Amino acid sequence: MALRLTGHIDLPTHTGTSGFDHAAIHVHSEQLYVAHTANDAVDVIDCSRQKYVSSIRNLTAVAGVLISDERNLAFTSNRGEDSVGIYTPGAEDSLVKVSVGVRPNGLAFDPHRRVLLAANVGDPARPNSFTLSIVDVAERQMRAAIPVPGRTRWTVYDAGLDRFFVNIAEPALIVTVAGDAPDRIAGTFTVPAGGPHGLDIDAESGRLFCACDDGQLVVMEAAGGRVLGTIPLSGPPDVIFLDRGLGRLYVAVGDPGVVDVVDVRRMQRLETVSTESGAHTTALDARTHQLYVFLPRTHRAGVFVDA
Repeated sequence: MALRLTGHIDLPTHTGTSGFDHAAIHVHSEQLYVAHTANDAVDVIDCSRQKYVSSIRNLTAVAGVLISDERNLAFTSNRGEDSVGIYTPGAEDSLVKVSVGVRPNGLAFDPHRRVLLAANVGDPARPNSFTLSIVDVAERQMRAAIPVPGRTRWTVYDAGLDRFFVNIAEPALIVTVAGDAPDRIAGTFTVPAGGPHGLDIDAESGRLFCACDDGQLVVMEAAGGRVLGTIPLSGPPDVIFLDRGLGRLYVAVGDPGVVDVVDVRRMQRLETVSTESGAHTTALDARTHQLYVFLPRTHRAGVFVDA
């Protein structure tokens, strides 16, 4: 099997100096939502037609989108205005903003309790600004702020373990928060590589995949943090997505502009596919095994399929 390019989707031209950031797919509607940070907007792609359809605007320095298919909800982290957005896919005018900590970035959601965790990047010049914000989605209100020891990166929630996992860049850690006690850190895992960044989890095998700035993918036991192995990458990574059906992990590396394809069953890198310089954001449609790679220089998405 190999990852191959099948086409491109044109997106709005950048109006600012940055590019794209985290994206997610709403399975029921086949709509893809990508943070277009340069435009303070979320762009919407119809995956069935492979076409850009609209943008959700006035989301200052939006850093990411998260979808809950279980609750039919979408969330945005609006880094430039210290808020998260909550809306129903297909009814984007329902979007409500909730104030959170300083510069929210990563998002994870517990659909059972309707609790959203926003991992805040913080500001080194502002004491105590490295925090996790806990949002009661039903009440549209922040319920708790949890201090963490450094700048956050991405975060995931696992229902089986009932745990949130959050990457901390420095010191190199993964902190955990219990779903039934989301007001404190429950545990800490030491990551044996510099700059934990991209994060995903395979609930079936109980493994965490942590892509680190020093060019390593660290594989850890989710229940206790035991390191199971490391895999070299092509460079400093950002977004990662696991296709559980294929047993493939896709790691976006903006410099030089590639996607590393990792076989997580054999624990080895299979191939490296060229994309575009600066392309550090992807979205995975696991049903069709299509990977969307967002290309900041040409303002479009490359559509790849693993087949």
